[in-house]
Amino acid sequence: MSSPPAYPGIRISGCWALGPEGSSNAGSLDRLLPPVGTGRSPRKRTTSQCKSEPPLLRTSKRTIYTAGRPPWYNEHGTQSKEAFAIGLGGGSASGKTTVARMIIEALDVPWVVLLSMDSFYKVLTQQQQEQAACNNFNFDHPDAFDFDLIISTLKKLKQGRSVQVPIYDFTTHSRKKEWKTLYGANVIIFEGIMAFADKTLLELLDMKIFVDTDSDIRLVRRLRRDISERGRDIE
Repeated sequence: MSSPPAYPGIRISGCWALGPEGSSNAGSLDRLLPPVGTGRSPRKRTTSQCKSEPPLLRTSKRTIYTAGRPPWYNEHGTQSKEAFAIGLGGGSASGKTTVARMIIEALDVPWVVLLSMDSFYKVLTQQQQEQAACNNFNFDHPDAFDFDLIISTLKKLKQGRSVQVPIYDFTTHSRKKEWKTLYGANVIIFEGIMAFADKTLLELLDMKIFVDTDSDIRLVRRLRRDISERGRDIE
């Protein structure tokens, strides 16, 4: 299997297309793949059972798990290579999650974590709760997100450590009492409307992709999603 080319930074508009730039492999996904022609038999996929987090994605070919131990460890039993983090930015309902799934399909790497920025809305004050109830609170602003928690979570995942991710209730505009567990992987896909809004967060992302979709299409998608999935009304 040939190694994938490097993708320094990509803007996606209309369709999903990735193009290599230059011949250098610096910053590419090549370092995450096992060397070819080592003479060793292929290592079987290793997964662990986790009741709090089901498999991330089922496709026609395989299942991608968020739980599991990556095989690339050094002689001391620690992860020898830091996880490769891909940032997906774009407007609301632009298709970021769809692009993330397409990337997972193309990577053919079973140890992948998909981390959504939607999980990291801040805990609102009483005044902000009242504003949100009247649809007067802007959830599409950087101040609406807990960047400190996002950064610390992403750092731990890149180090191969497990993390506890909050579960956000879009109906009540609050975090649920339970949390979900994500495990370290070789590839982390982080997606959100403000994925590129923080300098420290940008430095943690090895690849950045912006999904550009027509605003009219995004509006229709968002209305459908917010009404059917998030308990909102047309008003």
